[in-house]
Amino acid sequence: MTPVLQVTDLRVDRDNQSVVRGITFIATRGERVALMGASGAGKTTVLRAIAGLESVTDGGITVRRPVGMVFQFHHLFAHLSALQNVTLGLIQVSGLSRAEAERRALELLEGLGVAHRSLALPHELSGGEAQRVAIARALAMKPVLLLMDEPTASLDAVRRGELAATVRSLSRNGTTILIATHDETFANACADRVLLLHDGRILREGRPGEVLS
Repeated sequence: MTPVLQVTDLRVDRDNQSVVRGITFIATRGERVALMGASGAGKTTVLRAIAGLESVTDGGITVRRPVGMVFQFHHLFAHLSALQNVTLGLIQVSGLSRAEAERRALELLEGLGVAHRSLALPHELSGGEAQRVAIARALAMKPVLLLMDEPTASLDAVRRGELAATVRSLSRNGTTILIATHDETFANACADRVLLLHDGRILREGRPGEVLS
């Protein structure tokens, strides 16, 4: 199967130090891959490099576009409603009419269980609701690859379980998902494969039960 993402000998230096040191892996269509490791292991840096938000020192990244990213702290526009946060890219980037953008946005919000919060501002949303709005915003651009940075950071156990189910559902529709997380329970529930990072390198790789046991 042709990879959706291929990372080859990736190195990222910051402040004259190597943060990521020669990481190589692929991800195929519909695969769910978790990047795990302690804080500072390089998980988020790898995601940001793939998204084009981090300068790459050496190595290569080949990725099918478009790519969506859900940040740890959501980064929703505070002055826009949940619905407006999702329609913004559809109108300004994809060129949809407002009516069509709102139809598409409400469809996504409904699928994620937060359509009833479409008129709420970000500060009025719970952590779980904001996370789902951020996912809807990323999915609105129909990404082939979805990047998620510490998606369970603001969620309780119930919401983490719901998010794991959402991730599994998205992958069944063909979306490849790469998740940076320290949450072993979440990774066990939703990942096909785990890459365990340490000091900017892949220490172990395999199924969650093998790597996290």
